[in-house]
Amino acid sequence: MNDQVASLEQPSGGLGQLPVWQALKRQATTLAGTHIAELLDVPGRYAQFSRQHGDFILDFSRNRLDVGTLELLIELAEARGVPRWIEALFSGAAVNSTENRAAQHMALRSPDEASVFVDGTNLLAEISAERERMLALADAIRSGEFRGATGARIRHIVNIGIGGSDLGPVMAAAALHEYADPDLGLHFVSNVDGTQLADVLARVPAAETLFIICSKTFVTWETSLNAGAARRWFIAQLGEAAVARHFVAVSVNGPAMDSFGIAPGHRFRMWDWVGGRYSLWSPIGLAIAIAIGGENFRQLLRGAHELDEHFRSAPLGDNLPVLLALMGIWNQNHLGTTSHAILPYDGRLARFPAYLQQLEMESNGKGVTRDGQPVQWSTGVVLWGEPGSNAQHSFFQLLHQGTAQFAADFIAPVEGSSAAVDQHMVGLANMLAQAEAFARGNPADAVRAELVAQGRSPAEVERLTPHKVHPGNHASNILLMRRLDPRSLGFLIALYEQKVFVQACIWGINPFDQWGVELGKKMATAMHDKLQAAEADSTLPGIAAAIRRWSGDA
Repeated sequence: MNDQVASLEQPSGGLGQLPVWQALKRQATTLAGTHIAELLDVPGRYAQFSRQHGDFILDFSRNRLDVGTLELLIELAEARGVPRWIEALFSGAAVNSTENRAAQHMALRSPDEASVFVDGTNLLAEISAERERMLALADAIRSGEFRGATGARIRHIVNIGIGGSDLGPVMAAAALHEYADPDLGLHFVSNVDGTQLADVLARVPAAETLFIICSKTFVTWETSLNAGAARRWFIAQLGEAAVARHFVAVSVNGPAMDSFGIAPGHRFRMWDWVGGRYSLWSPIGLAIAIAIGGENFRQLLRGAHELDEHFRSAPLGDNLPVLLALMGIWNQNHLGTTSHAILPYDGRLARFPAYLQQLEMESNGKGVTRDGQPVQWSTGVVLWGEPGSNAQHSFFQLLHQGTAQFAADFIAPVEGSSAAVDQHMVGLANMLAQAEAFARGNPADAVRAELVAQGRSPAEVERLTPHKVHPGNHASNILLMRRLDPRSLGFLIALYEQKVFVQACIWGINPFDQWGVELGKKMATAMHDKLQAAEADSTLPGIAAAIRRWSGDA
């Protein structure tokens, strides 16, 4: 751990013992009897609890907090050194303390004329060169200049990766569908069970298909198996000599790429200071760049850089990632919410909840502090969601009238992604109504009055009232953007990246390692060997023995 990071470390028991943390506990007790509906009726609330930056608005007025609470939360961020941690992050300090690395994914979206140093080296020249190579290939494919081994135009792109090498490109490609070349088919393969790959290979002609293998090590088990199967399928149709023209890779494992047949000019680099879940800005985003083109990819980077600049310079009380993080801390650690719903009201953002699942839960799903001590407070959050209004006809029943304690983020562009303006406005009306319903609910007096107005008998009124009451008092934020385009998507993604970092700073955990992902991988390798062994292993548990027995019968 370098000196800059060491100077920021705080005792593991520090958070719970901070006077401001104790003051927030008392504040939560004070507000326990206050319904969000009461707070919403205070004049000027929206002005106090919303912030705008350019074409983005964060409305956090539907949280159960008052001005005093917000002041305490900002004081908490100061007490936990958030401004100093932000500067450490951007200055290239080893904020990933367990691996003694910087986390410099922000450098991938910095302008070429900037300076970003890690270990005394300015990264921008190398980043820029690799980006230009990637974008040149993307635009050559889109224009038809780059063709396959037979001379056929490339019309299908198959991205093979998993985790951040899949979720980022999948999400961004779906979100920016309106900017994509309609003559290019984009396909994604991640799951190891073979079904995705089989479905894709049944739809694409080998002569018109380019495969992108995204794996920093080139030996990630799932990606390696899928890539090998794709290679065998391809060779059976066009021969091994054509592999070099139809497969590209994002990796640092030169010998493995040599063995696979990846041409030297079709290799793109990853860096140790880029975590997989932060990598779509790198050559991992090649599939995105092919879909939307080089200039639109640059706009994606510009939007993320705009957020980074805001994050680094804005006061804590006006800082969108900081405020979003603080709302999560308040709801989770002090008001007892146990999960967080992501509810985009634009169908193009359908994969955004899944993307955030990895970003948030892999980053902040930690049970020890930076100095290795067990945490004494809740960290991370169970994050989930679906686009509205489908979600309204699925799990919203539980949210409105169940016992779950949750908070939610509603996300929407004002200008819809389709030409159906009237339908999009219906969607926005639904979003606002649901946010209000979560906050205000429908109390018993209002239900009784409605039933009486319907002409129900007194007995019916009393029988039905408890079934129609909505408690409300559920916190939510609304993130509103003018439109969903490459720049605004970049801003939105970076907003959540930096929110995660702020929460990690306050909780005292490292958001950049992921040791929890590794254990299952190691155990799966050992289990696979046992299932494939020539002789049955008497130590196999019952269900594994059944798998071995039935697979032997197949």
